[in-house]
Amino acid sequence: MKTLKTLYDVQQLLKKYGILVHVGKRKWDIELMAIELDNLYKAGILEKKVYLNAKLVLSHEHEYEEKLEKENRLD
Repeated sequence: MKTLKTLYDVQQLLKKYGILVHVGKRKWDIELMAIELDNLYKAGILEKKVYLNAKLVLSHEHEYEEKLEKENRLD
């Protein structure tokens, strides 16, 4: 598997296992994707390297969303 670099890459990984996430708010989608990744890893479906790579991407995206929310509250 190639290195995951974007949220889209993580979405495609989850889609491969029949998991489609769309809650309606990007931050919530990221949080639910993280839970789904945890479940796949605990079930032994994902390799550790892939799991950690995907979690890192989601963590970065979540931090970005938090930053945007914070900036919007300050406006």
